[in-house]
Amino acid sequence: MRNVWVLVAAQAILGSQMPMIFVVGGLAGQMLAPNPCLATLPISLIVFGSMTTAPWLSAAMQRFGRQAGFAIGALGGASGAAIAAYGLWIDSFLVFLLGSYLTGIYMSAQGFYRFAAADTASDRFRPKAISYVMAGGLASAVMGPQLVKLTNDLTIVPFFGIYLTVVAINVVGVLLFLLLDIPKPPPPDNAAHPGRSRAALLRDPRIVVAIICAMVSYALMNLVMTSTPLAVVGCGFEQDTAADIVSAHVLAMFVPSFFTGHLIARFGSTNIVALGLFILAGAGGVALMGVDVEHFYIALILLGVGWNFGFIGATAMLQAAHAPEERGRVQGLNDMLVFGCVTVASLASGGLMNCSGGSVTAGWTAVNLAMIPFLALAGGALIWLALQPRDA
Repeated sequence: MRNVWVLVAAQAILGSQMPMIFVVGGLAGQMLAPNPCLATLPISLIVFGSMTTAPWLSAAMQRFGRQAGFAIGALGGASGAAIAAYGLWIDSFLVFLLGSYLTGIYMSAQGFYRFAAADTASDRFRPKAISYVMAGGLASAVMGPQLVKLTNDLTIVPFFGIYLTVVAINVVGVLLFLLLDIPKPPPPDNAAHPGRSRAALLRDPRIVVAIICAMVSYALMNLVMTSTPLAVVGCGFEQDTAADIVSAHVLAMFVPSFFTGHLIARFGSTNIVALGLFILAGAGGVALMGVDVEHFYIALILLGVGWNFGFIGATAMLQAAHAPEERGRVQGLNDMLVFGCVTVASLASGGLMNCSGGSVTAGWTAVNLAMIPFLALAGGALIWLALQPRDA
């Protein structure tokens, strides 16, 4: 339990930087970018950084342990925020993009918190451990957007104070990992079975469907959330209103985590993933109904709940589908594919929002309509898995 509570605290403290950056990243990009269609490129670079970091960071954790990997993540977050702040200071979009990419190192490390919670947990407690760590995002959901409000006007350069605060969060938060006690994986035994190759893993129906559902759940959440501050401010509301809506969204992402693990243990991960996809579809439906404040709030709350069920359910599916010696290979492959899809979604978000239809409302409509084919893909994958023989 000690490791779980350390990871919960890390999710709360270090995790608060992600809502902060997602609130202002697109707005800062819109301010610096030479073309408004590139407004969400900084967010895309964060996710791309996470995608390209995941394979080598997973391998490093397999060799040196979780503690070292999480410290690397926090240092990456601190350096990325510092460089992004410098880019804001000198009004350089390219420097800001470099800082965003390095921030992806932290985002990648944060993605492994849920796997680390499962490392020392019993089979029965494992889904609950994953869920509890994700629930640590509750505090980050409150802290992050409120810190945006408190620090945004500290300097004459817009958003500069926010990124300096992110640097401080990473420097302080890295000390938490000194309390983590997860044994390093034993050195590989040359005589032992090395586990399946990546190609063989991707022939396992359970692994393929788990990855597809994780990709769709995370990518669609990111697609809509990235555009939300642009849509809210573009519809004439204040930046603080956008921060409050994102805060409600992030709370909705993590509040269900108190019982998601119990639901998975009782009803099975496949059913919970299916429920998550249905709720994500509901979020898109509400968003298409209008652009009043209540529409934004309801849509983003449903988006958060749908992501929680879809992504945590897919994580539990993946955990049950591989052997211990395949852990590093599977988790790195999963996060590389998930964040690759999220990178495309976040980049498409800005293009759909700012460069389709010529108005904010048309752009917001395009963003939400783009969810439909991907929800169909994930739903079809679940049906396909249900039709597979039990020994497949």
